[in-house]
Amino acid sequence: MKFRHAMLGMIFVLALSLSAASQERAPGSDADERLGTVSFPTSCSQAVQQSFDRAVALLHSFQYEEAGKGFASVAQNDPNCAMAHWGQAMSLYHQLWEHPDAETLKKGRAELRKAEELQPKTPREREYIAAAAAFFQDSDKLDYAARATEYSKAMEQLHLRHPEDGEAAAFYALSLVALPSDESDLTRRRKAIAILDKLLATKPDHPGVAHYLIHAADTPQLAPLGLAAARRYAKIAPSSAHALHMPSHIFTRLGLWQESIDSNLASEAAAEKMSALHLEGASYQLHAMDFLNYAYLQSGQVAKAEHLTDELKSVAGANPDRLAYLQATFEARDALELHLWKAAAALYIPSSDSQTREWPAGARIIAYWATAIGLAHTGDVNGGQKAVALLKQAHAESGAKNEHYGMNSGPEVDEQEAEAWLAFAEGKTGEAVTTLRAAAVREDKGGVDLLTISAREMLGDMLLELKKPEQALAEYEIALKEAPNRFDGLYGAARASELSGATAKAKSYYAKLEEICARAGSERPELREAGTFLAQGHGGAGSNGDQSKPSPR
Repeated sequence: MKFRHAMLGMIFVLALSLSAASQERAPGSDADERLGTVSFPTSCSQAVQQSFDRAVALLHSFQYEEAGKGFASVAQNDPNCAMAHWGQAMSLYHQLWEHPDAETLKKGRAELRKAEELQPKTPREREYIAAAAAFFQDSDKLDYAARATEYSKAMEQLHLRHPEDGEAAAFYALSLVALPSDESDLTRRRKAIAILDKLLATKPDHPGVAHYLIHAADTPQLAPLGLAAARRYAKIAPSSAHALHMPSHIFTRLGLWQESIDSNLASEAAAEKMSALHLEGASYQLHAMDFLNYAYLQSGQVAKAEHLTDELKSVAGANPDRLAYLQATFEARDALELHLWKAAAALYIPSSDSQTREWPAGARIIAYWATAIGLAHTGDVNGGQKAVALLKQAHAESGAKNEHYGMNSGPEVDEQEAEAWLAFAEGKTGEAVTTLRAAAVREDKGGVDLLTISAREMLGDMLLELKKPEQALAEYEIALKEAPNRFDGLYGAARASELSGATAKAKSYYAKLEEICARAGSERPELREAGTFLAQGHGGAGSNGDQSKPSPR
């Protein structure tokens, strides 16, 4: 739902090399670039082995274009290297980001046929090639899920037959994470984490191990299991904008806002340097800015969050659709996180039924959703209904391939949230709570994604407005388990506790809010309220149970 970290289709093209100082530079790499240590023995010429390892290292960091170029160079320098063609095929299989089309599958099959024709010299090499062929096989009956499943089964057998092969273990673990599945089923992720944890102990400088651990743990329930890898990956590949950013997925899951900010500031700077060198850095820079905007808001640093919206315009070489998506996202996020309802209501108001805006589907969905909620909060039910209709239309037009949704909650949650607030504006409070609770249940099952306001937290907000603080507190506390340290969740829980007479809880939540906003100054009135409450020791505005004057939001 909502602010998806839209990484589908992103092309990772950082130019990196091995970090081991004792090794000579691989052809195509720069002296100061670092990726980590990879050792993938092959029967290819010893002269190309280092270049092959570098290409595998690039593959582990999802730098598919550069990895493909590296494997092509190996094939050119050693025409008998079958595994070079395996590598070129695998560079076309972007396991976590996109489903290859028919033409891409055809290219992959062609590379694997070349590999087979060269008659790989070892059983292990033949198994790697066969595993890739299981995915790229020529069959109209196999959809993406079936191909990914066949590949994962083949990699499992390869891993079992060669338990000493860390590369096989890492690639198998990644295949488990990449299998399409209900996010509520964490069995495969846990299995991948168990494999990768063992590898991390023996291969602490391997880029794929740390990288895949972060992805495997990138859920609310498993995020603590990825913290060690998150704090390691950037050290493994400090010249990589992606490696500098990727830890912030775990930091965000755990509400470690300053670590997320530091991670993404470093990533943004590295991406800018890439662009200055005429390398593809814009997508990395925009992705880091997305996480920065969210972390600044959660830590109360409003001016810095809002400044990023203006900064978007200065990103050199940015994809126009991606830029439009983030422009809409930042504007909507800033307005809703800060409860600036008039600003949200003004994000997109059609002047006529025929008016359109030249935005990609994801940007329009964000704008319609936020506008509907803003209009509902300002009492404009008719306008809100039009915005909901536009939201549903945009969902229908975007179809199942809409990259706006990274998990399984889907467009229904967006629509239910908007409809719930419209019902609330109409005075249908029972219907509003029921609809929003249904959205929260749906989202809980699918998994609350990153960079988002959860439906459960919204439910707490609604119940607080209905002067039901005890019920609101219960919802906030559930929301904070899945998304720790969110500003609105902590403030809402503090306010609900205060109004319920739970002074000790209120003090704890207000204190936590002050802690995470240590660098925020007094930009938000909620922080001034927290300071006043804590200065009093206990009591505060709601200590007498008076619920008639909830804090302005």
